Amino acid sequence: MPATVTPIGPRPRGRNPFGLSARPSDRDDRRAAGKALRDAVPRRQIAGWSAPRNRRNPVDMVIQSSKDRIPELIRIRYGRMMVSPFTFYRGTANIMAGDLASTPATGIRAQLCGDCHLLNLGGFATPERRLIFDMNDFDETLPGPWEWDVKRLAASFTMACRSNGFSKSDQRDAAQTCAQSYREHMTEYADARALDVWYTALDTSKVMASLGDKVARARLRQRIEKQKARTVTEHDFPTLAEAKGGRYVIKDNPPLIYHHQLLNLTKNQDNIRRAFARYRETLPDDRKVLLDRYQLIDVALKVVGVGSVGTMCAIALLMAANDDPVFIQIKEAGPSVLEPYAGKSRYSNHGERVVVGQRLMQSSSDIFLGWTHSETGRHFYLRQLRDMKMKALVEVFNPKTMVDYAMLCGWTLARGHAKSGDAAMIAGYLGKSDVFDRAVARFSELYADQAERDHAVFMQAIRMGRLEVEVEH
Repeated sequence: MPATVTPIGPRPRGRNPFGLSARPSDRDDRRAAGKALRDAVPRRQIAGWSAPRNRRNPVDMVIQSSKDRIPELIRIRYGRMMVSPFTFYRGTANIMAGDLASTPATGIRAQLCGDCHLLNLGGFATPERRLIFDMNDFDETLPGPWEWDVKRLAASFTMACRSNGFSKSDQRDAAQTCAQSYREHMTEYADARALDVWYTALDTSKVMASLGDKVARARLRQRIEKQKARTVTEHDFPTLAEAKGGRYVIKDNPPLIYHHQLLNLTKNQDNIRRAFARYRETLPDDRKVLLDRYQLIDVALKVVGVGSVGTMCAIALLMAANDDPVFIQIKEAGPSVLEPYAGKSRYSNHGERVVVGQRLMQSSSDIFLGWTHSETGRHFYLRQLRDMKMKALVEVFNPKTMVDYAMLCGWTLARGHAKSGDAAMIAGYLGKSDVFDRAVARFSELYADQAERDHAVFMQAIRMGRLEVEVEH
């Protein structure tokens, strides 16, 4: 008979947001419990999608999501969303959150990315200067049903394949590979020790080994070497800053980078510096020592992404010496789009919500990652602007490269969920066959059709003059 383990000391207060027990339990028992969930939620049901009768008009939801954004930037946001159904999909995480809430779920929770599409993953440097592949956007992170991230990620592959003009079979292969990779790696993590799961990271050697296309490997190797050679002083600083009036300032490049009246260090210096001081207090003591070597020189608004356009996103120039700059990205954080369906965040500051979710899901996070709030009540999180960051060039992928990338993304998501969720229960539900994989691929096809219909409604609203757009050149 196996020995029982008695925990020492008091049990944690309150319930873990992921439903994990404070006491050790047998993996086989948890797997069996996950498998039993198939009776209530058969895996084939994952494939289903049809719009509920009371589904809101997508244009109304887009307009609602623009509330409290900077007015002059909303047109740019709509201009980016109108480019294709894929860009529309990337900018409407709130629409899919409501749709996912109406689909079957097992009840097993994990920390979710919340906006898990294939362009929200990429390469960046760890504090140890290793280049790794991981998720890198957590604006919508929140504990919730693990299925929601898997479905949004897999459907994004279907959307990207359609945008690239791939065949239906290629679309299906990419979405199914994403789900298969998630399932197979979740099974591995279910058998691993808790610390081993926590330490696991996808570094460049694993990424390179996963690519079957020699041309893609060569292209990636070249990009990696280029990023490793890139420095803030030699590359970013001359591009983003200039000397003016005897001091360095961030270059204006409207409408994408410019000095906004709310971020004016001359007029609002006290408010900005108080917010920055609050940010400093969220860092570990050793990072405070590092941050204190720098002085805050300038702040400017910066337009980023698709879904974030119009929120108060900025960059700050900090300098420790005339030849020692660093750029910090400041991003506004509002309530997660998942909150109406998965429950409110336990954190009063949404910047903290983002930081905690990022640290929980990533294998390694930026050394300057922290949060703050403004005098007006806006919440923010901060991190380095660029640190060997690499974005997947999805638009030039061929079908084989897309499938390889789908494998990497599914693997990465499984590791992120395994850190917080019950990997054994999830693996028990997923099983060893491809039933789940095929169901997710089918859902992805059906939901991509829905996203295309929503994009058509969005475009009609633009043609009718309901929405104003600004197209970038």
